[in-house]
Amino acid sequence: MVSTPQGDVGTAYAVNGLIEHVDVVPFTLNGQPSSELQDWFWHGLKREMHRQGHAYRPEVVDDIRLVVNFTDLHDPQPFRRKAQGTFVVTIVQDTTDPEDIIRAGYPVLVRALSNLGIYLVPVPGRIIAHFLTMEQGHYILEMIDGEPEEQFFAEVYERLAPLATSQLVINNEYIPDLPAHLWDGDATTREITWAGQQLGELALLPTPWPIHEILTERDLKHVMRLFGIGGLSYGNLSARYDDERFWMSASGVDKTNLREVGRDILLVSGYLREKNAMVISVPPHIQPRRVSVDAIEHFMIYREHPSVGAIIHIHAWMDGIESTHINYPCGTRELAVAVSDLIRRAPDPSRAVVGLKNHGMTLTGHSLPEIFERLEGKIIPQVPMS
Repeated sequence: MVSTPQGDVGTAYAVNGLIEHVDVVPFTLNGQPSSELQDWFWHGLKREMHRQGHAYRPEVVDDIRLVVNFTDLHDPQPFRRKAQGTFVVTIVQDTTDPEDIIRAGYPVLVRALSNLGIYLVPVPGRIIAHFLTMEQGHYILEMIDGEPEEQFFAEVYERLAPLATSQLVINNEYIPDLPAHLWDGDATTREITWAGQQLGELALLPTPWPIHEILTERDLKHVMRLFGIGGLSYGNLSARYDDERFWMSASGVDKTNLREVGRDILLVSGYLREKNAMVISVPPHIQPRRVSVDAIEHFMIYREHPSVGAIIHIHAWMDGIESTHINYPCGTRELAVAVSDLIRRAPDPSRAVVGLKNHGMTLTGHSLPEIFERLEGKIIPQVPMS
């Protein structure tokens, strides 16, 4: 974190060697704390946000980047954001600690249209705060009776700060210029199809929650309109086409059935900085899907490392790998920069394995089959959470 001349707090990061700075914009409250515990949590979080230089706004304004949404566990109410760059953390409270926190809390997270969920449970001697992510990640912070609460809320803020400072790069600019001889794919797209099937056979694709069953029709249409997705899916694959372009799996598709060019597999041909969008070459006769949200990360890696021929991202782990220190959200430029930095420092960037904190791994290789050869017998399905 760095300070601006006005005293605000901001985040600094490098893109193609240029240092950029984004001011941390205001945060706001949606809903109201409905218990003594929730009221305590809100005032402690608000105090820490102020201490970190953030400004509270009592009303939702256009530049709001973080919304703290208090809602009912059994009837979660969403905050329907108007912009992709608005991140939402939803907070609920339960009377007992669930045996299966993902099954209990994940549908609440989805129904509340949130990026992060905090599931508060008071138990004798402490307060448990379960953190749930859209990637089905889960980790815990605890407030022990008698300990200073300032440290607890500092740790809570550490988990929320990436949401307040990140910039999504998930828009696509479609250009109907894909050559006719690629409309049915090529050897590389067939390799991606094979690789997606391999991920399924290795059980490296967590079962996605049926978003169409969890959300109301209105909320599902809102999510699809805002983010251009039709479902939840995990992991992604890409392979280089030439010096400038690469094929990549689409967002929200079944990775075990990647077949149709423009819908399941897309050709990424560039990045429009002024529009903050990935450029996608598509057949002129097709209504395309969006490319995976991690396209900006893959774009940076391919452009910097000509020897990288393929990239896989999975929600799994391997022993002894270096990891990012901050759990930036998927599809953000900050996550892409953090992963690119780790790959740059790897002994061989063309065959690197790096961890994404509380998330999964990104692996580079000369080809997709070569990456799978290196994976064999080394995968830990459960990502460590902290």
